[in-house]
Amino acid sequence: MAEAKLTEKRFTSENEKELITEFDIDYDFSFDRNSDKETFSIDNPPPYPSGDPHPGQLAHYCKIDMIGRTARMQGYNVLFPIGLDRNGINLELLVEKKHKKSIHDMDREFFVKECVIEMNKIGTSIIDIFKRSGMSFDFKNAYATDSDDYRAFSQAMFIEMWHRGQIVEHLRPNFYCPGCRTTIAEAEIVYEELPSKMNTIKFKVTETNDEIEIGTTRPELLVACKAILVHPDDERYKYLHGKHAIVPLYGTEVPIYAHTYAKPEFGTGIVMICSYGDTSDVQIFRELSLEPVQGIGEDGLMTQATGFLKGLTVKEARKTIIEKLKHEDLLVKQEDMTHRTPTCERSKDPLEFVSMKEWYIKQLEFLDDVRKKADAMTFLPAKNKQILTDWINSITIDWPISRRRYYHTEIPLWYCKDNHHPMLPEPGPYYRPWKDKAPFTKCTECGCTEFIGEDKVFDTWVDSSLSSLYISGFSRDDELFKKAFPVSIRPQGPEIVRTWLYYTILRNLQLLNEAPFKKVWIDGLGLAEDGKKMSKSAGNYLEINPILEKYGADAWRLWAASESNVGEFFRISEDRINGAAKFITKLWNLSKLISMFAQAEKPKELTGTDKWILEEFNNLVKESLKGYQDYNFFVPANRVREFVMNQFASHYVEMVKNRAYDNDASALYTLHYVLQGVLKLLAPITPFVTHKVYNELYSGLIHNETFPEYDAKTPQILSEKTQALMDFNSMIWKTKKEKGISLKAEITGIKIPEELELFKDDLVIMHNIK
Repeated sequence: MAEAKLTEKRFTSENEKELITEFDIDYDFSFDRNSDKETFSIDNPPPYPSGDPHPGQLAHYCKIDMIGRTARMQGYNVLFPIGLDRNGINLELLVEKKHKKSIHDMDREFFVKECVIEMNKIGTSIIDIFKRSGMSFDFKNAYATDSDDYRAFSQAMFIEMWHRGQIVEHLRPNFYCPGCRTTIAEAEIVYEELPSKMNTIKFKVTETNDEIEIGTTRPELLVACKAILVHPDDERYKYLHGKHAIVPLYGTEVPIYAHTYAKPEFGTGIVMICSYGDTSDVQIFRELSLEPVQGIGEDGLMTQATGFLKGLTVKEARKTIIEKLKHEDLLVKQEDMTHRTPTCERSKDPLEFVSMKEWYIKQLEFLDDVRKKADAMTFLPAKNKQILTDWINSITIDWPISRRRYYHTEIPLWYCKDNHHPMLPEPGPYYRPWKDKAPFTKCTECGCTEFIGEDKVFDTWVDSSLSSLYISGFSRDDELFKKAFPVSIRPQGPEIVRTWLYYTILRNLQLLNEAPFKKVWIDGLGLAEDGKKMSKSAGNYLEINPILEKYGADAWRLWAASESNVGEFFRISEDRINGAAKFITKLWNLSKLISMFAQAEKPKELTGTDKWILEEFNNLVKESLKGYQDYNFFVPANRVREFVMNQFASHYVEMVKNRAYDNDASALYTLHYVLQGVLKLLAPITPFVTHKVYNELYSGLIHNETFPEYDAKTPQILSEKTQALMDFNSMIWKTKKEKGISLKAEITGIKIPEELELFKDDLVIMHNIK
């Protein structure tokens, strides 16, 4: 026996910080283009750099890192680049807030430069905290979605899809966010139950001069009312079928239709159809071939058509028209209610329907094929495929991809000045049509030599949906693409299934007619300890830096892996993080004890006790490898913890300690064999402590190792005695405690059960049985 090789009293967060630099020196996690190993590619979600990540987000990314580490230990050549999603409205809103001006009130060149400045302030913090958390992304080959290279790639794919007829321009009613002042897609909508009022308003029937009462939550859209509906079976209103009504305040005459959309039990049972109050209005306008009136303009303000409401916001217009209806004795009553309202996921503003000319990616005609591509991929867990299926089944319109913003990838189009014919450049360079000179001399249609650049940009998901193709080298690196595509796995959360996952499948289908992934891993979301959404405003938020400082990244990662099966929502509890930290301390102390003993070659014959723990360890390997194979880190995390605490440390080490002190080869071999295996099984989950112990004791780099192998030939005989053995030990310890004597004190009158005869020598010495 020698001095312990591990000299530190405890393994702390300070030890982890020291290892970050060591990791950069010892490990190269970049993809090896010359390797003969099978490629394992991971399209991890590029995080949006917005300061410190949410605790749930960091737990999610730690588990994604475990996928990469697992693949390396399974023997793959891993392509695992870190991307940064640096486009988007969130950054633009930050700049607007900084300058206290709307984006449209600032010079575009100035605004873009301000976005770059603000992004560079926060852009590296996410990388720092990822490294602090032990992540093994390929940081050397990071990519950013606002780089010229990525934007050029995105534009090139748009140009390719244009030539395939998959891009169209239409004037259609779209969801419009007044806060962001742009069209948004269905996937960017969050429905909220918001307080509203049902306003009952008097209309007159043209043919009879009778008054009818109609309830509406959108009185500001009276000017856009083009039809009145009653249910065909509603006896109260059958006399209205085929007649007409006069819209109050505006005096326009509109037809009254019998239509099943009207619900007799809702409001007064009569519905006004406006352009456009909601998606139902849009559908009915199409069905009845009604001519729309645009009440709300592209600036989110009331249009000239609304007369006295012109220039007001929707909120101001609603208040003004209610006052006028009251003054004209046209308002019967107002009732409080809650209304399911579409809101923007970014600005949180209620959305409007505004007719605007936009560019679209066709999707409706591709939905059946998207479903087939989804069927070709394996979902982990399988049940989470339903999230995607439900979203596909809910899609009703093509994907509007043009936005009236600035800090996004520009749509690569110019228009000839004479007839506005769109012109596309050759793919390759990064184009900025709003400021760059057109890359052609005359219009192919009319010969015009002057051009106007498109000033709209892509929806940010147009860029993000190409991440799988970008990282695998599509259209740019054929050799890499052959190795890396289809991408081995897409890890992500459930909240972006309707955007990132769906759009990626759609784009890969349209560009290659291929499913983008072999496997899709969809984890659950992190909640506060009370089961509610964790937020600073709710007072249930855990700041991540103090947690990492206090408990360490390994404890955080072990907690994240141990808390739930893949796909399940999990609660973030500091007490349970503390519990994981205590296990790290236990593992360190156990390793420190074993480091006192020399390693030994495997002897020809092992004792019964050593054979027993090796059987149990073999079972642990089998179960852990199955968990890793399914990327369900809950299994290896909890099984290793259980094995170390309940079998290896508490029973086996205590039973063989005396033999180890006597340099018994069987005990020494087994102690180190099992410890090495435990460290390898924990390495993807707790990279810091496993590296430190393995390097100090075995002079190796654990993250370059492979997992221990399961031996199917190992007999399952002694492991059947595990419970009896642990019960016997517990009985002795309890008896000594009740007698108030030391655990080392001798004890008499104890008979070792026959089934434990194989362990007798070790049991007699350990318990000092006389």
